Amino acid sequence: MPPNFSPISRPLLVVCLLIISLAIGWRLGGQAERVHLAVEHERIAELFRQSDDAVTDDPEKSVSLDLLWSVWRLLQDHYIDPGDLKRGPMVYGAVRGMVSAIGDPYTSFLTPEEHAEFQEGLDGHLQGIGAELSTRDGLIVIVSPIKKSPAERAGLLPGDIITEVDDWPTYGKTLAEVVKRIRGKRGTTVTLTIERDGEREPVSVTITRADITVPSVELRYQKDKQGVIAIAEVNQFGSDTTAELTSALRDVLRHGNISGLVLDLRYNGGGYLTGAVEMSSLFLTKGKVVTVERREGEPQRHYVDGRPLLPDLPMVILINEGTASAAEIVAGALRDAERATIVGTKSFGKGTVQEVIELPGGSSLRVTTAHWLTPSGRNLAKEGITPDVVVERTKEDREANRDPQLDAAIAHLLKGR
Repeated sequence: MPPNFSPISRPLLVVCLLIISLAIGWRLGGQAERVHLAVEHERIAELFRQSDDAVTDDPEKSVSLDLLWSVWRLLQDHYIDPGDLKRGPMVYGAVRGMVSAIGDPYTSFLTPEEHAEFQEGLDGHLQGIGAELSTRDGLIVIVSPIKKSPAERAGLLPGDIITEVDDWPTYGKTLAEVVKRIRGKRGTTVTLTIERDGEREPVSVTITRADITVPSVELRYQKDKQGVIAIAEVNQFGSDTTAELTSALRDVLRHGNISGLVLDLRYNGGGYLTGAVEMSSLFLTKGKVVTVERREGEPQRHYVDGRPLLPDLPMVILINEGTASAAEIVAGALRDAERATIVGTKSFGKGTVQEVIELPGGSSLRVTTAHWLTPSGRNLAKEGITPDVVVERTKEDREANRDPQLDAAIAHLLKGR
């Protein structure tokens, strides 16, 4: 005899049955999905077992490249919103992650947009605040503010650590991500939070972005009763820098009666290695400029071309903590050859060579391929360049438009005249 349900109990039973049915369906559906993923997992594991790269006794070598493609397929097959799976950002993200995992701050992947901006920077055309950045121990560090840029006018210094960009924390972010945040349309502002040696609390600096055209070389003369000094500021090592400096030095020769030359490489973050060799050749009759040590093969030695423009004019090179890369090569070569006296503060210490490999679609890989050594064998990455005459330039000096480093360089050249 069927049970006698009351009118109230029937709806309750229907609801309970629906809930049970849904639960069973969910469990069956979930179980089916788990079985499907388990099969996929076993298929991937089999690929790993078949891979020549799979080495089970070495954790560093036990990861196969099949992992990358397997994750790609899993996302394509199972991610809830296929519209989010945009090929370009995913591929660029995967490559960027692979490159950044190396831990070398100077090896980086550049998207087509970033590569174009990098080339514009080397050619002297920039938009933003005008500062060269790098990473050190996972931190975003200012290598050098570009001369006469918004960054320099705002008081940014080499060695400053950028911890926030408009309240956006930079820790754990890639250099490219931070640079993208800092850049923007001219006339707009960006606020950087800075940690600086000697400051107990972080410093907040608001900078107005601008179009920045960086002249590679600027020449001027300083005259007093003891003589005339030529001062050549070299702001970067771009594609036209050697030609611009050559033109400036010819002007020095035409001027005549010059007591000495100051080659100002302060805040010069470097650039092309060939530019460093060509620049050194303007001042040296013979000798080695730099030795490049690669992972394989014999070290590659670069020598001057033997056709100097100013081989004898007394010379001082100015450097500071923003002097890096190719600028350090020139300073090291001329100091080792006893061709110039170095004045200022210790250089940044970037002693590695990066080559830019252009990739399909406009992207590129900037990869560290070698170390370089000065003619005397000094490893620039470990030691940098220590001046012959150490002279500081303080914040107060800059604010008062005083330049004791330049003053010391000129005094050295005029000494005894």
